[in-house]
Amino acid sequence: MEEILKIIISNLVENKDEVEITKTETEKNTTFEVKVAKEDMGKVIGRQGRLAHSIRTVMKSVAGKEHKKVTVEFIG
Repeated sequence: MEEILKIIISNLVENKDEVEITKTETEKNTTFEVKVAKEDMGKVIGRQGRLAHSIRTVMKSVAGKEHKKVTVEFIG
């Protein structure tokens, strides 16, 4: 799951070196904290949060196949 998220995020940003994904995992829940450069934050979130919502939807469908719940948080 983490690789899929990393591919999605790195294709959206210009500063690929500054992409950091922290994974916190419990029994049934996985939380990803995505940290990108300040100037790339708008590209990741999108207008009115639509892109961030889409990223979360894709990750939830991937996690559903593994019978887990996933949360994606964007940190600026």
